[in-house]
Amino acid sequence: MGEIQRPGALYQQVAAAIRDAITAGEFPPGSPLPSETQLIDRYKVSRPTVRNAIAALRSEGLIEVRHGKGSFVRATTAPAVTIERNITRNGSGRYITHTGTVWDHEQEPAVYRTKTTPVTGPLLQLPEGEALFGCDRLMIDPVTGTRLLHRTLIPFATAEGTPLADAPDTEPAEIYALLTKVGHKLSWSETVRARMPLPDERTALELPDATPVVHTLRITQGAEDAPLILEELRASGDRAQLSYRITADPPRRLRSVKNA
Repeated sequence: MGEIQRPGALYQQVAAAIRDAITAGEFPPGSPLPSETQLIDRYKVSRPTVRNAIAALRSEGLIEVRHGKGSFVRATTAPAVTIERNITRNGSGRYITHTGTVWDHEQEPAVYRTKTTPVTGPLLQLPEGEALFGCDRLMIDPVTGTRLLHRTLIPFATAEGTPLADAPDTEPAEIYALLTKVGHKLSWSETVRARMPLPDERTALELPDATPVVHTLRITQGAEDAPLILEELRASGDRAQLSYRITADPPRRLRSVKNA
């Protein structure tokens, strides 16, 4: 292909031409792009123009740069792991929050004290500045290497009088059991959204360029849907997908997941 002749900034013209070549199948998913020198010769432009075009395609998530190897067309494969978000109880009354994939802890859970923010306060129906226990976990799927971040926020009022006051790093399924034991009848609501990662999330999850995170918020509720705890799950948008078991609740009591 010779010198490009399109309207717009020159690097945008080069990016559009490379994008067209990818769409046409000249560079299939997973394949390397030509080197900078080859792209310079192909499009008759300067090295900075080629670099700006590659940067634009990276920001779109169309290509990824592998250090020491060059630029590659991003593969559009299925997510590596499915995260089941069901909550069930077995015959002995034990809560189960997953089946299949068993996640390893990449590091010890980090327990700390914090306070509600303008974001977490309304979710927990608490004013800003209310005391919380926090527990952060970084976990990894040993089969695929997929990472996820899990955070549990427990209001002091919820933990008071329960073992959670001394052990806020209790696993979520065991937290549900403890809350049930002290008399709460539990239900759950959950919301999911995709967003671009914060710098610390990108590092912890080892995200490729221009990869969003799937951010899940789960609220455990007691009587009259009063929030008891808040959980956050963050995972790579191109490595993980969420799975739910759907059941029918009575009218006016629809929930994202159901105690079974």
